[in-house]
Amino acid sequence: MRMEITQSSLALRPREAAKALGISPRTLWGLTAPRGPIPCARVGSGKRRTVLYPTADLQAWLSRQAESEKGCDDDAR
Repeated sequence: MRMEITQSSLALRPREAAKALGISPRTLWGLTAPRGPIPCARVGSGKRRTVLYPTADLQAWLSRQAESEKGCDDDAR
């Protein structure tokens, strides 16, 4: 699985991040820190508060997932 993110994007909103990862927004929310391993930045306050997912962090998390899956595949053989 390859995540396509334009280099001009520093961070993605939840729907964009979920689409880039190929998962539902609900699944992304369940994997979002502090509940899960995907880091995010919470910015603003009150009604203007939003969650952003830095693209570099998403790519790093996805790379770690791919590496851990490789390790599991090697063990199964």
